[in-house]
Amino acid sequence: MNAPIILNTQHFDQPWTLENYLKVGGYQALRKVLTEKMSPDAIIAEVKASGLRGRGGAGFPTGLKWSFMPRNYQGEKYLVCNSDEGEPGTCKDRDILRYNPHMLIEGMAIAAYCMAVKTGYNYVHGEVFECYERMEAACEEARKAGYLGKNILGFDFEFDLHNHMGYGAYVCGEETALLESIEGKKGQPRFKPPFPASFGLYGKPTTINNTETFASIPYIIREGGKKFADIGVPNSGGVKLFSVSGHVNKPGNFEVPMGTPFRKLLEMAGGVRNGHKLKAVIPGGSSMPVLPGEIMMEVNMDYDALQKAGSYLGSGAIIVMDETTCMVKALERLSYFYHEESCGQCTPCREGTGWLYRIVHRIEHGEGRPEDLDLLLDLCNNIAGRTICALGDAAAWPVQGMLKHYRNEFEYHIEHKRCLV
Repeated sequence: MNAPIILNTQHFDQPWTLENYLKVGGYQALRKVLTEKMSPDAIIAEVKASGLRGRGGAGFPTGLKWSFMPRNYQGEKYLVCNSDEGEPGTCKDRDILRYNPHMLIEGMAIAAYCMAVKTGYNYVHGEVFECYERMEAACEEARKAGYLGKNILGFDFEFDLHNHMGYGAYVCGEETALLESIEGKKGQPRFKPPFPASFGLYGKPTTINNTETFASIPYIIREGGKKFADIGVPNSGGVKLFSVSGHVNKPGNFEVPMGTPFRKLLEMAGGVRNGHKLKAVIPGGSSMPVLPGEIMMEVNMDYDALQKAGSYLGSGAIIVMDETTCMVKALERLSYFYHEESCGQCTPCREGTGWLYRIVHRIEHGEGRPEDLDLLLDLCNNIAGRTICALGDAAAWPVQGMLKHYRNEFEYHIEHKRCLV
């Protein structure tokens, strides 16, 4: 197992301090960029060589995204970090903010240098105020030490970072809704195009990446993109933080190479609780399709392997369910969440998520009808892909996954008016 890269200061008593970050090579990558006068093309080439893909859920290649920022634009440009970690089961980014905030700051400073940006924002989820305070303190440390502000490290480079507190809306994890929120407006997704690279924050070119994505940059620049890529597997470079929760003995965040077998992660999390049998796993956050335990035990945790198995890596939040789990009740809870979190802008999502929840709720409480199962699938087909953002898909995929693998439990509920388990 490789040494930690993103959470590499946790062995200190106060890993979040600048003093301790410097002890493990902190800000060496930023210093390298400035002293060697690395060109934007050279930085982007390293990021592309690393195979780093967006760690927020979409998995878009980071180097390619950075190349979209217009080079010769005359005027303000922005850099935004998406720390709005609202996906149920996901709790990795808050540990970066809590334990290693300077790595995020350094990663954003390198990105800002690469894209000629002077101002950055870190949008922090509204339910983790401790992390907001930790980031504020780290930014102040960085300013006093010359890592943020004007003439960074004595060079002609200016960049400052502002932390922006959200209010806990799940939809603000969508990048354009996040921009709307920063601007002081209702957090609702924008139509795309135009994309943020050309029309982002305050109508200016903007690049948005996830917390873990930015935090991966210092290692890539310091050690080289190839070294980062070689830690993982083809098309899924580097390390990844996985949040393992649910029915395990030792839930937590685990930093492992991409492509690590799920079986190994389950072992690291202490195995299934109380010696129970593994039943099902949601591999990438609550919006990803569920997979049966026997399939997951043979799957590696990378983009291609999970897609081949019938689900997605998503945010890397692994939700484990044992044999005592009623899948109807689990889906009822998930459907309620997406119904509550829909911003209401798109009719298929606003009306469809409520419809999904009411049907599943009816089945769970002994009032289901045989035709409800086909109705649920028909609803999903009329929601997914028909909304401005992916929240509609996030509501539909859990339903489709549950009915694909556990339809018999729903049929049993409808016939016997009670749980199968």
